[in-house]
Amino acid sequence: MNPKATTLTEVIESNRGIARNLTYLEGENDTREVSFGEIYERALGILYHLQRLGARRGDKLILFLGNNEQFIDVFWAAILGGIVPVPVALGISDEHRYKLLRIARRLGAPFLYTERRSLDRIGTFAAEKGEQEVFDGLRRRTFLVDDLDDISRAGSVQRVAADDTAFIQFSSGSTSDPKGVVLTHGNILANMRGSTEVGGFNENDVSLSWMPLTHDMGLIGFHLVMFANRVHAHLMPTELFIRRPLLWLTFAARVRATILCSPNFGYKHYLKVLGDREVEGLDLSAVRLIFNGAEPISVELCNEFLTRLAPAKLARNAMFPVYGLAEATLAVSFPEVGAPLRTLALNRHRMSAGSVVQPVSATDRDAVQLVSEGRPIPYCRVRIADDEDRELPADRIGNVHISGDNVTRGYYEDSQANAAAFSADGWLRTGDLGLVHQGELYISGRAKEIIFVNGQNYYPHDLEAIAQRAPGLELGKVVAAGVRPRAGEVEQLVVFVLHRGSLADFLLLARQVKRLINEQTGLEVAEVVPVKRIPKTTSGKIQRHLLEENYADGEFDAELGELAALRAAQQGPEVGSRTAIEDKLKNICDAALGGKRVDIHDNLFEIGASSLKLIEIHEQIDREYPGKVDLTELFDFPTIAELAQHLQSKLVQA
Repeated sequence: MNPKATTLTEVIESNRGIARNLTYLEGENDTREVSFGEIYERALGILYHLQRLGARRGDKLILFLGNNEQFIDVFWAAILGGIVPVPVALGISDEHRYKLLRIARRLGAPFLYTERRSLDRIGTFAAEKGEQEVFDGLRRRTFLVDDLDDISRAGSVQRVAADDTAFIQFSSGSTSDPKGVVLTHGNILANMRGSTEVGGFNENDVSLSWMPLTHDMGLIGFHLVMFANRVHAHLMPTELFIRRPLLWLTFAARVRATILCSPNFGYKHYLKVLGDREVEGLDLSAVRLIFNGAEPISVELCNEFLTRLAPAKLARNAMFPVYGLAEATLAVSFPEVGAPLRTLALNRHRMSAGSVVQPVSATDRDAVQLVSEGRPIPYCRVRIADDEDRELPADRIGNVHISGDNVTRGYYEDSQANAAAFSADGWLRTGDLGLVHQGELYISGRAKEIIFVNGQNYYPHDLEAIAQRAPGLELGKVVAAGVRPRAGEVEQLVVFVLHRGSLADFLLLARQVKRLINEQTGLEVAEVVPVKRIPKTTSGKIQRHLLEENYADGEFDAELGELAALRAAQQGPEVGSRTAIEDKLKNICDAALGGKRVDIHDNLFEIGASSLKLIEIHEQIDREYPGKVDLTELFDFPTIAELAQHLQSKLVQA
């Protein structure tokens, strides 16, 4: 890494002459290598077009792309022009389209870099939702990657300073305005240097990531940090990992990767598809670090993954549990490289803010196992504080605060969010709860209300606002929560609904809540739970943690069992014969939604087909009927019968 660099502009300029490559893994036997010099030249060529469109230094550019190579090219083009990139996930649900329009409104007059197909979809969506004015303004400042046919002319490089904004990363937020984390060049360079000093990244490393480039771990951790350290990085499309997760470690063995990454759900997804099969033909002995972050870390899942991959020569001390967040430019704390997993078992009932922790045996019924996420990286500081921002001693649960050169100075034009985020003495409140034990940081939960699903963060009030569209539901009667069941490895999305009638009457409401959330966000609702009372504080604030604890303790098991029996009784035997297409589609859905009974007239969103499952279902349909069904059409035809009829009409036309 160039020790003199103070901006990302200087990083790419110092790397342009280095004989290193970035490799894009598009399929099992489809790879493309691009040299650092070519990345620089392509970025300059794209910058020319952005500047012709009118984009100037300091302007905002929304990146709305699904292709990794297109994203990297335009990201560096913006950096070289002093233009501020704003990555936004493409997604397949209404939540992502709403998020784009809300970000565009908040930024004022941003430019947009996308493909024609995505722009057309946003336009249709905006017209349906009364957002035509925002879309029309955005369309006038849009450059379509489809029109990029000549990059022979170079744009004009603009000089920037360490304190200038490098890019803005927006949080989730579909029914409320998302918050934009503003990161300067200085923030990013401090994070690069701090993480490199501990992780020891160097030119002999080979990295591989499937994390999306719209996520801070994907963009900062596994592109910018790796690029700055001249690591030979390999990028795999996130969708390819979702569809064929076993390819991830096949690629890792093939390229002799030394650095990998995944959040909790990725390990779970890999093991689920692996099933009972043995790991064969894989040699992962080169792997020295597997970053584990982006959502709460399961000790049990870490151990299961390492045990299953032991025959592939994956070292047990390669697992690298880390703590970070967008506001820290990414990394806050790293463990010592090569150290074994360090865990701490605590009494789950003695873990509220301010509590002195009570260690228990890992086998205790009330044990919660936490994993050490190491010590603060250089240029970053961590403290544990009470609710009055006073520092707490070791072995006390409290609020995790951070400060340092890598920490954002605030959110984009959001004085209210900034006032809430920073203490009077300048520390950023992460919203997480944790403790320091023997000098190392353990994250125990969260004080702010965030749900972690599939490596992404969601605000409960966003999900509740969607659920409240169901007839009879209103504010205060529905509570969304992220719950990890006892002995569970990943958080589940559970929705609690105030209901004092019969359970038979509740079935229809539960189906509607599941469908609404699933259609709008792509998230699978594990359970919709009827409750006779929603606990609140004296000031009227919902006490989510009490509902979460009651669910984990099994207090609603009887009602959920009765609901499952009622649901099965209502389904009854399937009536009538099926067409050949319906048969094929049903077999595909049955395989993807293992454990769920699917009738051809069932709405896939009501039975919990998450966006991950929809991608899997679409992949199999596309194999049977290439190019005939678009992924988004699963939203338009959500039952097997409707989709079969639509597919039949397309086949007739063909």
